Amino acid sequence: AGRVRRQPARCTRRGGAMGEAGMSPQRKPRDRTVAEIEKLARQRANRRKSAEEFKKRREHEIRQNEKRGTPGDVDFQRMIRRFRKYEMQQPCDHEDAGQLKINVVVRKRPVSDSEVARKDFDSVSCSNPRVYVHNCKLKVDGITKVLSNLSFVLDHAFHESVPNEEVYNHTAKYLVEFAVGGGRATCFAYGQTGSGKTYTMAGVQALAARDVFDLVRSPEHRDKQLEVHCAFFELYGGRCMDLLHDRRVCSIREDGKGRVQIEGLGEIVVSDEDELLELIDRGNRCRTTHATEMNADSSRSHAICQIALRPLSAREGSEPYGKLSLIDLAGSERGQDTKHHNRQRRQESAEINKSLLALKECIRALDSGSAHVPYRASKLTMVLKDSFSVNARTVMISCISPIASSSDHTVNTLRYADRVKEKVVRAAELQVAPVRRIGDADPTLDSLSEEDLSAEEDDGGLDEEDDMDLDE
Repeated sequence: AGRVRRQPARCTRRGGAMGEAGMSPQRKPRDRTVAEIEKLARQRANRRKSAEEFKKRREHEIRQNEKRGTPGDVDFQRMIRRFRKYEMQQPCDHEDAGQLKINVVVRKRPVSDSEVARKDFDSVSCSNPRVYVHNCKLKVDGITKVLSNLSFVLDHAFHESVPNEEVYNHTAKYLVEFAVGGGRATCFAYGQTGSGKTYTMAGVQALAARDVFDLVRSPEHRDKQLEVHCAFFELYGGRCMDLLHDRRVCSIREDGKGRVQIEGLGEIVVSDEDELLELIDRGNRCRTTHATEMNADSSRSHAICQIALRPLSAREGSEPYGKLSLIDLAGSERGQDTKHHNRQRRQESAEINKSLLALKECIRALDSGSAHVPYRASKLTMVLKDSFSVNARTVMISCISPIASSSDHTVNTLRYADRVKEKVVRAAELQVAPVRRIGDADPTLDSLSEEDLSAEEDDGGLDEEDDMDLDE
């Protein structure tokens, strides 16, 4: 007897074994899977399209930055522009220094052509009296970019467009008046090497030379019959050298009356502004400079220009009636920036940092009214002992570099200036603005908004407001 093979029942859309007539048809699992795959495909296509559009806009923004002379990381520059436009406080007017014993200011220099060539960019913003340092970082994933903004408040803040004359009017001008009136006035230029100290101090020296003779010859001080004396010397490696007399080595001693004397330092009597400027220029040309890792022509000594005002009837060796000291300090350096220096350069750096630390402590003691001023801690503070007296005024001009690669140096300079003044630093404000990078793991990007780039179509560049010129 043979077996009968039964045919399986066929399923139909309208009924059959899987359903009875009159019941609503149901979608198969296969249909739902196909629909989900098609949805994912559409989402993937949209992401790719969005990423491609952002890539084009980003490349366009890079080209516009290069045309404007601001190449570099386009994402960080965009975040800095937005901070300046929406979050930075408006600048205040510069106030008169008045009777401040210590006047601490900051000056930002422009970005140089060589820095533009290596695609470094501006990461410092000045809005008087505040200075913002934009620290560009990456998160631990190595992709997400964040911008932290550290704020400092000083007496004055000058951006890169401010000329030397305006800096002088708010800093050293009242020092000249104070010195001609019989006081001890000192102006320092401090900062990392290559931050514009020598340029700033050269401008201050030229303007001070003009005002000294204008005040001495004015009706208010004409009866004092003051004579202008100039001495220019440098402190290099613990030695004192007279720059106006063939770099003659001088000795720094303290006499029985507690006065610091520089044995062998010659003063030259000057009769007019041009003669004083010629002496200052000669002294600046004789300074000790060497190439370092940070600067090809770095000043390795403290240059001190002393303008003493003495009555015509004063005896030789007597104390001056008034004195103005204009000091271009040697550039500060971190230890990691001197690792490739030879033994002499490292010794120079150690001596420079030691003297700067001693100077800070002396200025802090002067400002706080402390009875003890540690002026014996270095040669620099010893020769400036009379500048730390009660009848003294001091201005410190902190010069900073604007580029992102020097942000650590800039923060150190501002912290030094703030500790000199012993002000309360406002807490650092961390402004996080994440920007994602196009990558295989996540092809989506925080695309530029249309309103940020809408102005590009008219003039081929970003909106002028986004540039946030500090003068505006």
